[in-house]
Amino acid sequence: LSARVAIATGKIRLHRETLDLISNEQIAKGNVFATACVAAIQAAKQTAHLIPLCHTLPLGEVKVEIVMSNDHAEVKCTARTVAQTGVEMEALTGVTVALLTIYDMCKAVDHNMVISDVHLLEKRKQAVRSVKSGVME
Repeated sequence: LSARVAIATGKIRLHRETLDLISNEQIAKGNVFATACVAAIQAAKQTAHLIPLCHTLPLGEVKVEIVMSNDHAEVKCTARTVAQTGVEMEALTGVTVALLTIYDMCKAVDHNMVISDVHLLEKRKQAVRSVKSGVME
């Protein structure tokens, strides 16, 4: 088993007016970024059900950050696990579903949104010591 971390990111281009509505919590469907964070975590946990041949992993953490700029919002998702396989698909799924959630919640006020630049920023793997039969390996 190895400790594994993956960080993915993506962007959604929005009108400045839409970003202002999000900031002021004036989107009819509710708090956009809070909902997108919850959606990302739920999606990361369901990755193996969504993507064929993807292993079910015990996620230790899914962290979501959303930062606004003048013309877009950027989502970053960090996923952690201790497993035999990497956790990058969970991070990428989290980012993608967060962006789709933002799109869904804002589509009534912004008809020109563009989702882009979804990619893996980083993945790390570190060996973990295990205890078997009372002997530390």
